[in-house]
Amino acid sequence: MFNILVVEDDKKLRQLMAAVLKKNGYKAFCAEDGEMALEILNKEYIDLIISDIMMPNMDGYELTKSLRDANYNLPILMVSAKESFQDKQKGFMVGTDDYMVKPIDVKEMVLRVGALLRRSKIVNEHKLTFGKTVLDYDALTVSQNGDATVLPKKEFYLLFKLLSYPGQIFTRQQLMDEIWGVDSEADERTVDVHIKRLRERFKTNSDFEIMTVRGLGYKAVKKS
Repeated sequence: MFNILVVEDDKKLRQLMAAVLKKNGYKAFCAEDGEMALEILNKEYIDLIISDIMMPNMDGYELTKSLRDANYNLPILMVSAKESFQDKQKGFMVGTDDYMVKPIDVKEMVLRVGALLRRSKIVNEHKLTFGKTVLDYDALTVSQNGDATVLPKKEFYLLFKLLSYPGQIFTRQQLMDEIWGVDSEADERTVDVHIKRLRERFKTNSDFEIMTVRGLGYKAVKKS
C-alpha cells in the first residue's frame, strides 16, 4: 500500500480526495497547510504528495521548494485554482511533477497519481535499487545476488532512508524523529545501536557503506 499525503486547506475537498484515494487502494494522510505537511513527513514514510497552492502559513510553492531543497525526490502533484501559464510555470520551476487546475476530476486525479508513481519506478514494486542491492519496502528484505535478508522494521527503515538519499547527512535527531517518532522515549544512542547492527549485517556488501560524519550524524555512500 502506498502512502499519499493530501495538503489542502479546504476541509471538504481534503476529505473527498482522501476518501477517493482510500477507495482506490491508497493510504491517505491529510494536512491543512505546508507546515503540517512537513510535520507528517517527519513521522511517516510518504510516497507522493498532492498539494494545493493557496494555503495559510506555508503555501504549496513554499512546501515544494523546501522539500526539493532538502533533496526529497518523491512525486508532487500540485492542485490549484490558479490556471495561468505563469502560475503553472512557477509550480514546475519550484519542483512539482504535475499540475491540475480546480475544479478537479477525482478520477483523473487517481490516474495522475498512478502515472506519477509508475514514473518514479515504485508502483507495484515499492523497491529501492542501489547497485546490485535491492530493498523491498513491503517485505522488509534486503537482497544482493539473490540472497535476501529480512530486517527488523526499524533497521530496515533506517537503511531505506539512508540509501534513498546517498551522500546526504542525517543527524541522529532527524533519524530518531522520522523512524522512532518525535514522541519516542528512546534517545539518540538507539540510532547508534541500529547503525552498528546494520554495519555488521552488511559488512561484506559491495554496493554501499554507512559512514559516520563526526559531530553531525550518518550518511550512506556507494562503494568505489
